Amino acid sequence: QVHLVESGGGLVTAGGSLRLSCAASGRTVSSYAMGWFRQAPGKEREFVAAISGLGFINYAESVKGRFTISRDNAKNTVYLQMSSLKPEDTAVYYCAAGGSYRRTLAVQYDYWGQGTQVTVSS
Repeated sequence: QVHLVESGGGLVTAGGSLRLSCAASGRTVSSYAMGWFRQAPGKEREFVAAISGLGFINYAESVKGRFTISRDNAKNTVYLQMSSLKPEDTAVYYCAAGGSYRRTLAVQYDYWGQGTQVTVSS
């Protein structure tokens, strides 16, 4: 079993930056792909980025060039550095663990955190 806890969300003005963290416990996640998803009110949960245990990365087109995903396997932690934030980035951001960094559907991930709110004001 894997337990995931996100942190780092908050309120930021457009153009600003935030770094989200996801700490894993229960078992090592170095062999899992780790992903970030987000869900805005009234919308489906959407893929943001994912990283494999070896560091291969996949981004949604909407965040390419603005967001950077990384992981520290020694700390069992994955990060999402978000820059040039836009009001449309406002959502609850979720960390997830799954089998492949290529997977972009929420149902393809096995473990989930509770989420952290990111609000970008214009």
